[in-house]
Amino acid sequence: SYLKIQDGCNYPCTYCTIPMARGKSRSDNLQNIIKNIRILEKNKVSEVVLTGVNIGDYQNNNNKFIDIVKNLEKSSSISRVRISSIEPNLLSNQIIKLIKNSDIFLPHFHIPLQSGSDKVLGLMKRKYNTKIYNNKIKTIRREISDACIGADVIVGFPEESNEDFLKTFNFIENLDIDYLHVFSYSDRDNTEASVFNYKIPNSEKINRSRLLQSLSNKKRLKFYKKNLFQTRKVLFESIDEEQRLVGFSDNYIRVAVEGSSSMINKIFNVKFLKLEGNRILGEII
Repeated sequence: SYLKIQDGCNYPCTYCTIPMARGKSRSDNLQNIIKNIRILEKNKVSEVVLTGVNIGDYQNNNNKFIDIVKNLEKSSSISRVRISSIEPNLLSNQIIKLIKNSDIFLPHFHIPLQSGSDKVLGLMKRKYNTKIYNNKIKTIRREISDACIGADVIVGFPEESNEDFLKTFNFIENLDIDYLHVFSYSDRDNTEASVFNYKIPNSEKINRSRLLQSLSNKKRLKFYKKNLFQTRKVLFESIDEEQRLVGFSDNYIRVAVEGSSSMINKIFNVKFLKLEGNRILGEII
């Protein structure tokens, strides 16, 4: 189940209409979050994904996002909590260490990058540069070596030259992350970027998107191979067309095993045996 704990955004990103559409950042209170988690527990939800427009900017009654993590760790009996997406400048080393030692928070981080060119990040008015982002990834790997790390990237941002895209590609290629969500830029009315001069042709956006998607596939495959023959906890969610149980490991690997529908919404230790397309086949042990 998804649980929204924050909405709106105060960030001035030049391509985004969320501050206009959703308003300023505002957050649910801690008591209500805990109450909603307990309702989900009673409804036999095994995994909760904490969501928000800018979840790392959570603030309510002197509580920040790290306080939510601490309190849920203490008070929740739910099996698994996953964080949906968090800005690199708001993912503190303290949060990373809490997740490292957590019994319920999963080793999976989705950290928007948007560009690997500092020039483009500046035009976007993002609150970090490539050095800060790279150091954050290194910190995660040092603390939680088996974590899954994903990123968002925008291609074809106005004034993104071929050189800027090459910087992005090379930066991501050398970055120790495991998958990408790739988006093609499109103008939004009443945004700063919509009136920037140099617009990228659609054909070039498509080409850049394909290159990054191919890189993402390679990185995901490398991550899956690194996890082969390991045993990890998997929450099964459904049965596929081949009558196999399908679910996700704690570190966000898609897994299929032989089993029955009675095993859905339950967590099992699974040994990963071999790759099959975009998932790993395993056996329950």
